[in-house]
Amino acid sequence: MEWTGALYADTPTVEVETWIDAPPEKVWAFVSDIERMPTLSAELQSVEWLDGVTGPAIGHRFIGRSKHESLGRWQTTSYVVEYEPPRVFAWAVQDPEHPSAIWRFTVEPQDGGTLLREWMQMGPGRSGLSFAIDRMPEKEQKIVFVRMREFETNITATLEGIKKLTEEPGKARG
Repeated sequence: MEWTGALYADTPTVEVETWIDAPPEKVWAFVSDIERMPTLSAELQSVEWLDGVTGPAIGHRFIGRSKHESLGRWQTTSYVVEYEPPRVFAWAVQDPEHPSAIWRFTVEPQDGGTLLREWMQMGPGRSGLSFAIDRMPEKEQKIVFVRMREFETNITATLEGIKKLTEEPGKARG
């Protein structure tokens, strides 16, 4: 990730993609099962659906519990805002009208396998990062840059984990 000088109010984004040697349906089954995601994340610790639901649909809610060496522990409620099986799954964190973040997986058939993208947007709603910015407003650009780089690193690890879990052993190609 290159330095952009972005501010939180700029709602910076990051996107990572990978090609997976597996059919889109197999990749989709994994990315749409949010309760499996903590197994691929150093930050996300657990996820559970709310309101008695057991899977994604527009408007469904879930709680995510996370931890970070510098930010501590926290939990957020997320709302499914896009759900188009087997193509797009996205959720807004905290307030769907003014989220602290938006996360999206996109699954697309490509070259006999699947192109998987994970995208996220920081803000515009306040998040835990806002408190660090409030304390050190002169360092806002650096705070935002460091956090976006962490998101890029974490997303890359998540996609590599999904690739490893969905490709058949011995069948993977570059």
